[in-house]
Amino acid sequence: MKRVLVFLVLLSSGFLSAQSQKPSKAFKNLVEIMQGHYTSELQSKKDSTYFNISLRMTPIWKSKGAFLYVEQAMASKQDKPYRVRIYKLSERPDGKIVSEIYTLKDEKAWIGKYTDPTLFDALSEADLELKSGCEVVLERVSKNTFRGSTGEKSCPSELRGASYATSKVTVTKNSILSWDQGFDAAGKQVWGAEKGGYEFLKVN
Repeated sequence: MKRVLVFLVLLSSGFLSAQSQKPSKAFKNLVEIMQGHYTSELQSKKDSTYFNISLRMTPIWKSKGAFLYVEQAMASKQDKPYRVRIYKLSERPDGKIVSEIYTLKDEKAWIGKYTDPTLFDALSEADLELKSGCEVVLERVSKNTFRGSTGEKSCPSELRGASYATSKVTVTKNSILSWDQGFDAAGKQVWGAEKGGYEFLKVN
């Protein structure tokens, strides 16, 4: 029964349906530049309050639309990522681009599989769960530059006493600036970087 409910949630979110409009140049541009391996090594060397983090975004399911398999890990422990996700990118009629976030029920089974994206063909929609309210809405602000965020309090979080989480993202051709923060019910920050976002530079 639970698998059926998950399937219906994914269907209602548009997961199984193709993008109705022809992808714009901006949309294709964003999908292309997001792909790759990034690290925050340079930032961590400049400021010890930031960790050296590895971020990998690998395209999967190309026949279904724009999907990215994502792993985020300490650079020294890339075989043990602390965040495993699938992003679904779609374009709204107003030109804004939505990145929906999905978790994997058995994420350990997929760690490291980015080396062969065809392996994800065995993954079904029922193996995923949508993080409702945590989608990031992005706008193109200039050539090869996109900026966006989650809703102000739309993304629920229980991590370290949080009530909700926010994400602010800027994507360029060779970098991603990502600022994730968690806040309690009173609006006090309880996790995440305090001074600014993580600066991920593209390695390849």
